[in-house]
Amino acid sequence: MSRRQSSLLASLVAVLALLAACADTDTTPADRSGAAHPDAIVSLSPTATEMLFAVGAGDQVKAVDDQSNYPSDAPKTRLSGYTPNLEAILGYDPDLVVLSDDSDGIIAKLKRAGVEVLQLPAAKTLDDTYTQIEQVGAATGHVGDAAELVSSMRTEIDKTVQSVPTRETPLTYYYELDNTFYSVTDNTYIGQIMTMLGLKSIATGGNGYPQLSAEYILDADPQVIFLADAQCCGVTPQAVAARAGWGQIAAVKDDQMHVLDGDIASRWGPRIVDLVNQVAGIVKDIPVTAPAP
Repeated sequence: MSRRQSSLLASLVAVLALLAACADTDTTPADRSGAAHPDAIVSLSPTATEMLFAVGAGDQVKAVDDQSNYPSDAPKTRLSGYTPNLEAILGYDPDLVVLSDDSDGIIAKLKRAGVEVLQLPAAKTLDDTYTQIEQVGAATGHVGDAAELVSSMRTEIDKTVQSVPTRETPLTYYYELDNTFYSVTDNTYIGQIMTMLGLKSIATGGNGYPQLSAEYILDADPQVIFLADAQCCGVTPQAVAARAGWGQIAAVKDDQMHVLDGDIASRWGPRIVDLVNQVAGIVKDIPVTAPAP
């Protein structure tokens, strides 16, 4: 072999070794276009956590906040979305942090540390939920999975809504957020879903989450009561029926008091489909001919 051939061979070997080294060290996920995506995600929002896993980004999630209890295999930590600690978050060496609120200016702090941030504020409508799921898919390299999830959610919710019988007069309901009688109006996220299913809130006014009085609820005489405070406050249908004067409310007399999963009802992500299905099942079981109060 000539000196020139030996030199060329040595150069080729060096190039191949360099390419192999690069292949061994580049572990960042990429889509078919070659765009890199995060492989160390921290979620500081239970809703965001559910979205991340639902679009197929679960393997990229390295830590979630102390309130993220679904899915069960999410890497729950002591991180807080309410009082976020920059050092604690950076301890997981994230390249993306997904959160809902900018508590204590955490977004600017993370960006100064060179960490990408995706903020997903509380959705106001179902369309907001769909948009946020698509944003999560785009940020994590799961665009197709996110699109499929949104499509399936739309289809199932539309089918469920169409299955609910039409009523000339909507059923009136009282939605209990806690045992101090905070509720929701029709102009809230939950209220819009209830409206789709043929229900009308007894709570009204410009404040979407008013605190009602027991006297107001008794006078309104709702036909259905939804309890979203079983987990937080231990409220049960039996406890409601035992409240002074509540035995005369139509919902209590007709045994139309229903416990909702507080997590599903307050996390407006993929599992909102479960809430729609549960409420629709309740509404369909109430005779259409039931007289208005």
